[in-house]
Amino acid sequence: MLHRTLILNGPNLNLLGQREPEIYGRTTRAEEIPGDFAGLMLNAGAYSHTSIALLDALRALKEPLIEVHLSNIYQRETFRQHSYVSLAAKGVICGFGPRGYLMALDALAALLNDAS
Repeated sequence: MLHRTLILNGPNLNLLGQREPEIYGRTTRAEEIPGDFAGLMLNAGAYSHTSIALLDALRALKEPLIEVHLSNIYQRETFRQHSYVSLAAKGVICGFGPRGYLMALDALAALLNDAS
């Protein structure tokens, strides 16, 4: 069964491939087109660690959410090791660079197929 997935990226992710490539890699991101969706993949960038408002909005979703981080947030500064987004997510994938998006898509597909 085909499920439409929404992929959202937070601040500075338009700079992928340019900003700190030793941490985030050299791959740039492609633009995504929002619409009706069955599941959500979210890389909220620094908002993950700071935004209770984002958490409140995500908790209102009925669709499953997978949180993605390019870097391993648990190997970074202490303030980056907590994510408000995680409190609303079904799962978190971090530390695999751009491949993490494919891993998240696979996990989200499995969740959606199990639910249907």
